[in-house]
Amino acid sequence: MTYLTSNSDKFQESEKLKYTEPEDRCWLVSANMGYGHLRAAFPLKHLCENGMIVAGSENSSSTIERNLWKRTLWLYEFLSRAKGIPLIGKALFSFLDFFLKIPSYYPRRDLSKSTFQVKMLYSAIRKGLCKSVLDIIHEKQLPLITSFYAPAIAADINNFGKIYCIICDTDLNRVWVSHDPWESRIEYFAPTGRVAKRLKDYGVPEHRIYLTGFPLPLELLGNEELDILKHDLGQRLHYLDPFNRFWPFYQPNLIHFLGEENCKFKNDRILTITYAIGGAGAQKETGRKIALSLKDKLLAGDVRLNLVSGTRAEIHDFFLDVQEEINSANIKVIFGKDFEEYYYRFNDALRTTDILWSKPSELSFYTGLGIPLIMSPTIGAQEKANKRWVREIQAGYKQENPDFTDQWLFDLLNKGRLAEAAWAGFLKARKRGTFNIEEFLKKGKMSISEQLIR
Repeated sequence: MTYLTSNSDKFQESEKLKYTEPEDRCWLVSANMGYGHLRAAFPLKHLCENGMIVAGSENSSSTIERNLWKRTLWLYEFLSRAKGIPLIGKALFSFLDFFLKIPSYYPRRDLSKSTFQVKMLYSAIRKGLCKSVLDIIHEKQLPLITSFYAPAIAADINNFGKIYCIICDTDLNRVWVSHDPWESRIEYFAPTGRVAKRLKDYGVPEHRIYLTGFPLPLELLGNEELDILKHDLGQRLHYLDPFNRFWPFYQPNLIHFLGEENCKFKNDRILTITYAIGGAGAQKETGRKIALSLKDKLLAGDVRLNLVSGTRAEIHDFFLDVQEEINSANIKVIFGKDFEEYYYRFNDALRTTDILWSKPSELSFYTGLGIPLIMSPTIGAQEKANKRWVREIQAGYKQENPDFTDQWLFDLLNKGRLAEAAWAGFLKARKRGTFNIEEFLKKGKMSISEQLIR
């Protein structure tokens, strides 16, 4: 396999050596482009200087720049809902999705040539996109970590020092990489091996790609020994195996990886399902169908259902109506006035969640916590890639008809399939991304090398 090279290789190596001094703090930048980019940045907030910067927000952007971000966000949300438009929905979605498409992975080939999307991004940056972010981060020379491509590329264009970009899906569009990737100084934190290889296909030199894993919340991980994760997973695997189909086969391994104390069943709650919609608010009706199908089990106290409305007041009201319609104390609606409030409430609910039901968004990486994923229909190329990855590591299942959730979901449960999916996710998905990124920032390297990306 052949990749483009450049006469600037020696320059790149000297730049790499120039900026490898460890830092205790960083500029942390995200963007309000769906929950995924924010969710990737929040676990690193304890490392950031003067609070996390959200590109396009009122306190970090001019009016002109906010309008640019709003138009971009509107397009994203419109794309998420386009399929539901009668008659023209599917055709319109296909047209819009074309701009975010991800090329087929095989055959492996050189994909470093710039694209129309990259040219559009550069044009937006010239018009002022990310200018306010650049004004802030130029106050002090600290490393920049961003979970969205636009601030990374804008900083690179403006010769900012050390730039790291977190990839938020299991595959990515060419727009994440600069026009001339071999000349760029952006370094990437990749959540999966496929992302690392895709970045190489796009022309990013291997020495600027770090296979870290996706940053997961410290509230769900615990310390570096993963004490909270292991405790919660040990309990979850009991709720996911009501007929003892899973434990007899895996118990020695469970005790080895989780610890004997964590494997003792406390039995202090009931089976809990969490249904979460994305930031665009699509697929809310599915939540109502799930609740209606589970009505008898909810009223009998056999199951608990969390309906996650995110930060959207209209979805919150819709789910409150569902809660009133079922009239069960075992339905809880999770809502936050802003992303931070929602983020922490959602994480708190995940500690006692046994089954997570959502689009295969960035939440696909949460299978690393040992939570099986039921995948709603995909929206866009990134979610298709995430769905393929979840199925490859056997950590989740495709959503069947939500009107009959009480049948097909409990068939999977009673056979031990969901317990197997939870265990597969824990074993196969990287879960130390937050620790790896923090260590790299402080030491300039990761002590446990995960750079096998060839």
